[in-house]
Amino acid sequence: MDNQRQPPPRSRAPEVTFEEVRYLKRLIDREAPVRVRLRNNEEVDGTIEYYDHSFIRLTRVGAPNLFIFKRDIKYLYERQEG
Repeated sequence: MDNQRQPPPRSRAPEVTFEEVRYLKRLIDREAPVRVRLRNNEEVDGTIEYYDHSFIRLTRVGAPNLFIFKRDIKYLYERQEG
């Protein structure tokens, strides 16, 4: 018989970290300009005015505001002002 101790089972990573919520809230509070790349590779610029679990509202200058479903977003990032 081998009396070696087995390491305790590893806990799983949490399924929800709320980092997305923190990041979007920070972008809204700072009114940071962002670029959103969609799944079809189209890019749109603006500021995020509102979000919920399924979409974001992108406010744009000189163009209509957009409601974009999150499932259609490939990624987004802050643009450098200037």
